[in-house]
Order: sequence, then structure tokens, then C-alpha cells
Amino acid sequence: MGEPLRGGRSGAGLRGVPEDQVDVAWAPGAYDLPVVAQTLARSGRYDALVCLGCVIRGETTHDRYVALGATTGLMQVSLEAALPVTFGVLTTQTLEQAEARSGGAHGNKGEDAALAAVELANLLRQIRAPQRS
Repeated sequence: MGEPLRGGRSGAGLRGVPEDQVDVAWAPGAYDLPVVAQTLARSGRYDALVCLGCVIRGETTHDRYVALGATTGLMQVSLEAALPVTFGVLTTQTLEQAEARSGGAHGNKGEDAALAAVELANLLRQIRAPQRS
């Protein structure tokens, strides 16, 4: 289970989300995250989605296209579904940088994304609540 996923579960738990209310769906790669997120969002079963992944720069510019596809695709899902879809996808130059952001010296992107998802879901719930007279 990698450190970002552990961090995501931890972050959700810190905000009071019970472990049995956290589902995990694996995408084959970061570029595939939007279609998985879209399917989950359309199911109507979720208050928020936390999307985790990692794109590490290689010898070509391929990483830019993968990261851009994941970024714009997840934003589109979030806006179309009016659902928090947080972006916990690391985009790093090296594996060492990814590890540092996955529970190392630079925190845990999974935990950050989960905390943001719960906070945003709560905010949207407040905004959508009927106004009391």
C-alpha cells in the first residue's frame, strides 16, 4: 500500500472519517485517474475523491503530457460533478523527490490531499445547506 495511501487514510481519519467509509480504487497510471474519478463521481456514493499518483520526469517530455492530462482531467471531473476531487499526484524530477513527498522530509501528499478533500466536502455541504430563517 504506499506511503501516500497510508497518509490519505490517516488524513481522512484525522478529520473523523471512519476507516470503513474509505474505498480504494486503483488506476493503471496517473493518466487514467480522470476516467476512474469520473466513474466514481457519477456513482453518487462519494462526498469527495482523493486522487493519488506520481509522475517522475524521464528522458523525454512524456511526463508533462501525463501530468497535464491528469491535472486537467481531474479538474474537469470535479467541476462537472460539483464534487471535491483533490489532486494528490506528485510531479517530481526524481524518485528521491517523490519519496521525500510521500512521508519523508517534505510531508505526505496523500495526507494533505485527504485533509483538503474532507475540508472541501464540509465547506460545500455548508454552502448547500438550506438557509435558516
